[in-house]
Amino acid sequence: MKFLRNLLASILGFFIAIFLLFVFIFAIAAIVGGDETVVVKSNSVLELDLSTPIKDYAPKENNPIAEALELTDEKLALNKIINAIENAKADNKIKGISIKTAFVNAGIAQTQAIRNKIEEFKESGKFVYAYNDIYTQKNYYLSSVADSLFLNPVGAIDFKGLSTEILYFKDFEDKYGLKMEVIRHGKYKSAVEPFLENEMSEANREQTTSFLKSIWSEITDDISKSRNISVEKLNLIADNSNGRNVTVAKENNLIDASIYEDEYEEKLAMGSNKKVNTISIEDYINSGKGRISSTSKDKIAVIYAQGDIIYGEGNEQYIGQGIINKAIRKARKDDNVKAIVLRVNSPGGSALASELIWRELELTKKEKPLVVSMGNLAASGGYYIACNADKIIAEPTTITGSIGVFGAIPNFNQFTDNIGINAEQVSTNNSASYSVFEPMNQKFYDVTKEGVEQIYTTFVNRVSNGRNMTYEQVNEIAQGRVWTGKEAIEKGLVDQLGGLNDAIKVAAELAEIENYKIRNYPNYKTDLKDALQFSPFMKTSKEEILKETLGDENYQLYYNIHKMKNLKGIQARIPFVFQVK
Repeated sequence: MKFLRNLLASILGFFIAIFLLFVFIFAIAAIVGGDETVVVKSNSVLELDLSTPIKDYAPKENNPIAEALELTDEKLALNKIINAIENAKADNKIKGISIKTAFVNAGIAQTQAIRNKIEEFKESGKFVYAYNDIYTQKNYYLSSVADSLFLNPVGAIDFKGLSTEILYFKDFEDKYGLKMEVIRHGKYKSAVEPFLENEMSEANREQTTSFLKSIWSEITDDISKSRNISVEKLNLIADNSNGRNVTVAKENNLIDASIYEDEYEEKLAMGSNKKVNTISIEDYINSGKGRISSTSKDKIAVIYAQGDIIYGEGNEQYIGQGIINKAIRKARKDDNVKAIVLRVNSPGGSALASELIWRELELTKKEKPLVVSMGNLAASGGYYIACNADKIIAEPTTITGSIGVFGAIPNFNQFTDNIGINAEQVSTNNSASYSVFEPMNQKFYDVTKEGVEQIYTTFVNRVSNGRNMTYEQVNEIAQGRVWTGKEAIEKGLVDQLGGLNDAIKVAAELAEIENYKIRNYPNYKTDLKDALQFSPFMKTSKEEILKETLGDENYQLYYNIHKMKNLKGIQARIPFVFQVK
């Protein structure tokens, strides 16, 4: 009886402890999580620090406990940044913008979209200043839009042009017997080239050079207009590293003056004795300025498709046909939604998931206008889901196209042979089977090749029908070739250049409405377990440990190889190693 009494007491104590723990958590949530109202003070300067990761769409955290305990993944939403700058134009409490960021944690197309919006902001007559100790190239591109640009007396500007580097693994595969079996269609489908060759093919070098030059021309054209420096001189500056110190930077008109941070703060005051209040872009958004208000019942739905495309439900990081198609159907069935904008920021992925999303969009297009807005990337599977829209709008620096497919499967046959391991198989039928421990047989190759060709043909037909082009016309510019938005408009893959707001305006015109409000999709749900991964005390995920141990560049190499190894099904995606420096 004593044992039973102690056991029951222990069980009761356990549940009481659990109950008190939850009461404690909810109490903290109530204390910490109360919404703090952000007040925009008079005589304020909006400060842009864009070192926080910028996503096209970053929905508000919907777990109050996780949000209260700050267990959320900090990020900025591009759409809210754009809206905030638009609101600041007419806000009489905002005197100007200060661009003051260590680096810009965004893609080139996102950076260009923000830069263009700041250019519009200047039309209000308010000032735009920029200051930094050291300017990275992307940061300088953004900051060059400023009326006045300042640099620390011992600072520098990294202005050197664009480059990319691709690692090739053929010798490694041959040496160690760890290889990837590849089946592809498209001479430019360079996602798998590093596993097939020891050096870059002429076709890949051609497309890489082409899109780098196209992006660089956008950057130099914009800087040329803002800084009144010819494009030719900007290229000479890049060739000779003439931003390496303040002396040569000033001589070449890259900056207006060399000053310290405290002197910069004085300049923001514009000679006034009044205190200048700075408000961060995050706080300004939280004050309610991250949205454009409207009383209209008519809506334009903006559906964000961001990340790799996978077969499955998907989440905020990955595009799955589950979540995206639910969002499309919800927008289609809402009578107040008069048009739909699909915002695509994706390098592609699963061909099957892309086809399923394409089908849902095809059904939607028959009922409501459908416009696509392209972000940093809308290539391969990303273009697959975009190609049947009524209108396609891309940033000049968007990477798109890459109409091609491939299959890649790891093979360890040579490795296991070298270390004395032999695998034997037993089967009931002579099907086209595959083992990573045996060489790929011809039957399996033929069946897989047939699947690749079938999906490529389907892909080209989807583009052909969506863009009103013949199969031959699409095939000529397909083959896995990557284009920038500026190049794609010349090839008929894109209708016009512009950002998300331009796409929304086009959608409104097609729907024949003037007043409307924006409804963002999808709705993501994050539970406390998911949120705990962002706690500084809970960084136990393999990815976090590897990133901290290897550093960003080495981790990216690991991630790219790991991602290729784990691909499932036939893929429509751009080169897996794609980092513009």
